[in-house]
Amino acid sequence: MRVLAAMSGGVDSAVAAARAVDAGHDVTGVHLALSAKPGTLRTGARGCCTVEDSRDARRAADIMGIPFYVWDFAERFSEEVIETFVGEYAAGRTPNPCMTCNEKIKFEALLEKAVALGFDAVSTGHYARLSQESGVPELRRSRDEDKDQSYVLASLTPQQLRHAMFPLGHSLKSEVREEAERRDLAVAQKPDSHDICFIPDGDTKKFLDSKLGERPGEMVDADSGEVLAEHSGVHGFTVGQRKGLGIDKPAADGRPRYVLSLEPVSGTVEVGSAERLSVTEIDADRPIWPSESPLDGPTECVAQIRAHGETCRAVAETTDEGVLVRLHEPMRGVAPGQSVVLYRPDEAGDLVLGSAKISSTR
Repeated sequence: MRVLAAMSGGVDSAVAAARAVDAGHDVTGVHLALSAKPGTLRTGARGCCTVEDSRDARRAADIMGIPFYVWDFAERFSEEVIETFVGEYAAGRTPNPCMTCNEKIKFEALLEKAVALGFDAVSTGHYARLSQESGVPELRRSRDEDKDQSYVLASLTPQQLRHAMFPLGHSLKSEVREEAERRDLAVAQKPDSHDICFIPDGDTKKFLDSKLGERPGEMVDADSGEVLAEHSGVHGFTVGQRKGLGIDKPAADGRPRYVLSLEPVSGTVEVGSAERLSVTEIDADRPIWPSESPLDGPTECVAQIRAHGETCRAVAETTDEGVLVRLHEPMRGVAPGQSVVLYRPDEAGDLVLGSAKISSTR
């Protein structure tokens, strides 16, 4: 096949591209320029898509002997990922920008251009597996449970998965680094990127303040209705947050308070005890079914609400609005705007049933 290898400049995408070459495919490497003013250097594991990353990707492509290009997706990334991220926080929700990037940039914008240019598939360094046992692509967890990225890929459509390749799905991260060493790839021990790529200093609140400015409001105790403090905007908080609330006196029982809900119109941040964070039902909208198999009535499954987060057995069913998920055990810190991903455990590795955006909880 003609394969377009998305090369971020890290070890995973470099080894994934090399494996595609070894498999006999006609491979071309591409690095996505996602910032109009990329930084020159990374700070350890913070940030990505820098000038340094582009150079690292080019050097890896040179070692493999494949063509290499840099495609400018900065404007679309800003519109689809950064503006969506800011808008979600302004609306009192908690988005996952990596999931949005995979959906809108790597497997919509990139794939559209790749197919238009005659490529058959896009290869990435994600840790996830694809199987064809049912005749359609099925997305499954990777062999490396600690690195599994099926959660952030669960928003991909069946059509996108048909053109996807995840060569690292059956490997451990340690094996990938060892292979990179054998291939003489300079990125073999390069740190993985963490946090949000377009906020390299890791200060999300400062970034949102720069975009949204001050939007003063009150922090209110959920039990008494007492105003405990004032704040500069609901975008500085997320459901389940404990630290940095700015409350100068303890609760009556001396126990910590947590953010329970956000009301962007009034600017109210409601806080209360950890027990009040417990959620047993999740309503979610905009469902995506990667395997073209919507739930057939109430379905036993496993629900996950964060990348690398805890999981919980549940029963899910479709509704007129989207999906209703009933958890067998309470979960805490479930925030509107997050994605709930549903899995079906099996011997071949947990199968992704679908994903949806959390709209409300009970």
